[in-house]
Amino acid sequence: MTAPELCYIPYADFVDDVQAVAAALQEDGWKPDHIVGIGRGGLVPAAYLSHRTGISLLSVDYSSGVPSFAEELMAKLAAATGEGRTILLVDDINDSGGTIEALRKSLVDHGAIAERVRVAVLIDNLRSAARVNYRSRTIDRSSDKRWFVFPWEAMAERRTLIEEADAVPERLA
Repeated sequence: MTAPELCYIPYADFVDDVQAVAAALQEDGWKPDHIVGIGRGGLVPAAYLSHRTGISLLSVDYSSGVPSFAEELMAKLAAATGEGRTILLVDDINDSGGTIEALRKSLVDHGAIAERVRVAVLIDNLRSAARVNYRSRTIDRSSDKRWFVFPWEAMAERRTLIEEADAVPERLA
């Protein structure tokens, strides 16, 4: 098997991506009550977006692999939408759409009002099963097979990054 092409995103590009998402939010005129960083990859962009916009930051750990770890938090977020609050879920990339769809389903299962939940990502795959409301840039996985390495992921060993990419070969095939 051929090693995936690792595409390291420079810090300056990451900051530009966060600025682009903030500009899209401002242009749209929608201001959520809370920004929710999706752990692990969405935590850093969400923190930056929170500082950029002045909107409070919450987080949900989805990637831990610990069953039901985020369920209590999802129930609280769903209840907040029932009380009229709006939330913006933030992740680094919408690749397959699995994470975004799982979180949306969890929120709805807990009684969330779907219209009060929106999603922002830095990179949006046009071929994803999930749709997002805000993005910095788009890719098309049918032709773009790079494995994006965000600045915070660059701390990992190359071997680890390749193992993570190889764990989802359908995205890069």
